[in-house]
Parts: sequence; C-alpha cells; structure tokens
Amino acid sequence: MTFSVGGVAGAGLERSCAPDEWVEAGGPTDGVERFRARLRGRPFSRHRHDIYAIGVTEEGVQAFEYRGTVERSFPGQVFVLHPDEPHDGRAGEPGAFGYRQIYVEPGRIAEAVRALLGRPAPLPFAVPVGDDPILAAAVQAAFEWEPEPLALDTVVLRLSEGLLRSASGFRGTLRRRVDLRAVELGREFLESRLAMVRSSELEALTGLDRYQFAKQFRAMYGTSPYRYSVMRRLDAARSRLRHGRSLVETALELDFADQAHFTRAFKAAFGMTPGRYARLRASHGPA
Repeated sequence: MTFSVGGVAGAGLERSCAPDEWVEAGGPTDGVERFRARLRGRPFSRHRHDIYAIGVTEEGVQAFEYRGTVERSFPGQVFVLHPDEPHDGRAGEPGAFGYRQIYVEPGRIAEAVRALLGRPAPLPFAVPVGDDPILAAAVQAAFEWEPEPLALDTVVLRLSEGLLRSASGFRGTLRRRVDLRAVELGREFLESRLAMVRSSELEALTGLDRYQFAKQFRAMYGTSPYRYSVMRRLDAARSRLRHGRSLVETALELDFADQAHFTRAFKAAFGMTPGRYARLRASHGPA
C-alpha cells in the first residue's frame, strides 16, 4: 500500500521510509500535525507525549498498550490517545499495519470545547478505540485540505465535537476555577523558552504560586508545565536533527544536561532514540 505525497492530500508532507515501511509527517502548523505510516513489528517503545493523537487504522491491525490493557484497532476504526498517557505501538498480527493520525495540541482542543459548550471544560477523555464514522471523516478531511489557518480551525472543531460525543463520563464543567489569562501567559512563556524554566519565573509572570499554576495548567492542557516545557524543546530538537545538527550540539543548545539526558528524554517522548530518528530522516532525503 503506497500513499502519494503529491497533490492536495499530500501537501506539506515529508517522507522518510524504506520501500515497505515508511512514515510521512506534515507540520506542526498552528498546533496541528498530520502523520501517516506503514510499519511492521514493534516500531515504538513505551512513551508518552503531551498532545492528542487521533487517527484511523487503514491496513492490518494496530495494537498498543494503554491504561493497563492492550487495545487493537482494525481497518476503519478510530483510535484516540489522550495527552500524557503512556503507550507503545506495534502490529497486532503478522504483517504490516498502516494508519493516519492527527496530533493536536490540547490548548486548541480546550479552546474549541470552550466554544462548543460556552464555558471552560476539562479535556474530553474519549474511548481509545471505536467505530466512529464521523470522527474518522474528520481525520480524513485533514489530509484533503491545505494546512491553512481556517482549514485547521475547522479540523480542530470537528475533532473536538467527535471527542465530546465519544468521551465516556464527560461532565462538561471544571471542578476548580481557572485563571485563563494567567495560564495562557504561562503557556506562551514556556513556548518561547527553549531552555530550562524555573518555577519562580512563572510565579512572577502569572501571579499564581507554582502549585496553583501546575494544577490549573494540567486542567487546561492535560499535562504538567515541566512536561510541556520539555516537549517544546524536543519539538525543536526534531527540527534541528532534520537539518543535520549533531546530537551533542542539539542537546547543549536546548539546555539538556548532556547527550545521554537528551537521548532518554527523546525516546520517552517519541518511542525511538534521536540517533535512529536522524538516520530515518537522512535515509530518504528531502521530500
């Protein structure tokens, strides 16, 4: 099974693959990243990221350990991985498995949910695997449109509607008051600083003490301020590795203690070492 990177459906996607196994990634753009893959065996070790992964299995059986059980997604089924939930990724039966998915920053989902409900609400926790033609169509649409701002807004809104519909036990209200302006100020600061951030810096900026800020940040973005900061540095690391920067240079530029610390953090977030990631990107050349 082969996917084209030409035309509208493949616009902006980059490919790195062997003939039989490959990955394509486009973005991230405005908090949204498109990802497609055809893989075998167990390509991803146990890891976790601080964004939603919402996708559709297209070929074979995709299996992953998630929240204490092994989930299996068959062709046409939708899978949803909530931010900060550990999981792996592997074939659920002999042969290859293929899928497409959308990564979405929790902040974008939170904004859309707030607009849909008319009030701030916790992030929806959808079932990990299910039959949901409407949500599947929303994922498909993301690959058919150009990644322009208005198109991405529509994609996020449709995905959020699907998450709310399929979320189990969703109550639609926050249990504690959230200072939205302060939390957003803190998020923007974490986004802009590709280095270690101290709690005192966030306290001075937001007016919240470190514990209030951490609780409110998790309520809105599904992860801790520390994890969010590390993930933004790792996102920057992926970009540097794609452009041929060495592991040592990348680790030092992004304020990791050393290359070993950087390697551990990268694998914990993406399920493979930065060295392997760099080799995969280099093996196929530019898109």
